[in-house]
Amino acid sequence: MKRKRWPMRLLLILALLFGGALADSNLRLVTTEYEIVSAELPAAFDGFRIVQLSDLHGAVYGKDNSRLLAAVRAAEPDLIALTGDLADKHTDLSELEPLLTALTELAPTYYVSGNHEWADKRLDALRPMLARCKVRYLRNESLLFERGGASIVLLGVEDPFGPADMPKPDRVADAAPDGFRVMLGHRNDFADKYPDLAVDLLLCGHAHGGIWRLPGVGGLLDHGWKLFPKDVDGVIESGRMRVVVSRGMGNSGGVPRLFNNPELVVAVLKCT
Repeated sequence: MKRKRWPMRLLLILALLFGGALADSNLRLVTTEYEIVSAELPAAFDGFRIVQLSDLHGAVYGKDNSRLLAAVRAAEPDLIALTGDLADKHTDLSELEPLLTALTELAPTYYVSGNHEWADKRLDALRPMLARCKVRYLRNESLLFERGGASIVLLGVEDPFGPADMPKPDRVADAAPDGFRVMLGHRNDFADKYPDLAVDLLLCGHAHGGIWRLPGVGGLLDHGWKLFPKDVDGVIESGRMRVVVSRGMGNSGGVPRLFNNPELVVAVLKCT
């Protein structure tokens, strides 16, 4: 009888370990910091900190998002970038508005759309909310962000799920002023589709870090259930451009994360 108990005990131990890993993978926020070094960066922006939130999908971290806001505050942002899929069809927008207001109190905050805002028809409600919260929605446009008498160029592109006649990211970049260029876009495949994109830094997400990750290997799945997708997290170099791919902060389609903690990204700009 005692021997027969061991398989059950082993299964129970494995179930507890798996449950703990699943809970940790979906609830514990991590912050990842990258240095982006460039000779084109004005000296006034040396040490400039961009905090990126991507693929939130309406997730809530603590009462009134207290844990998320604490992590953003600790990252000491000079600018906050929201790179799409802020909301989907399951998002309670009443919980999102206080978060957006709190973010804009920490630093100037900019938003670009993701595929879910278009597919789930959330933009009609999001646009006035973003305006009320003083979040700037960048819609295939650029602006100059000034600091210490110098400036960098901030660009934002709509997700391709939007209208078919929108200008493509390369057209948006071509129309932008000269200077060090930071582009916000949702998709992680821009480096493949636009290898000559004339920007210095692209911040994006979309791939959720591969959803499930294998320690020491990386992302296991993409949105189309393709195994071992590429370019799902970290920094990718493509000519002039450095692409920072966030693993994102929420879940999509009811698939939980595994060995893939929700990630807050910090890009620190540095002069050579």
